[in-house]
Amino acid sequence: QVQLVESGGGLVQPGGSLRLSCAASGFTLDSGAIAWFRQAPGKEREAVSCFNNNDGSTHYADSVKGRFTVSRNKSQGTVYLQMHSLKSEDTAVYYCARHTAGCALRGYRNWGQGTQVTVSS
Repeated sequence: QVQLVESGGGLVQPGGSLRLSCAASGFTLDSGAIAWFRQAPGKEREAVSCFNNNDGSTHYADSVKGRFTVSRNKSQGTVYLQMHSLKSEDTAVYYCARHTAGCALRGYRNWGQGTQVTVSS
């Protein structure tokens, strides 16, 4: 059974850092992609970052470039999202999702339950 479980969210002050984890089970990270999305209250879900398992390429939304880094530990079946220089506008529920082909805007078949990130002083 395919499952994605996020962890690592919490409350952090502006300028702080957090590392989110997405533990994958029921499939390997040899192919396809794992993406991170977020959704803030009253806003649409937006794509944040993506790790392409096929070639190791990474992709970022303009709003997080230079601050967030996505990485993969294939042996542990985990994808990470390291977030630095956090801003209040980064506050959202963060989800990881699996695409069987590669990084894309849509077509993600499996989703985690989400983890809350709150950036506030």
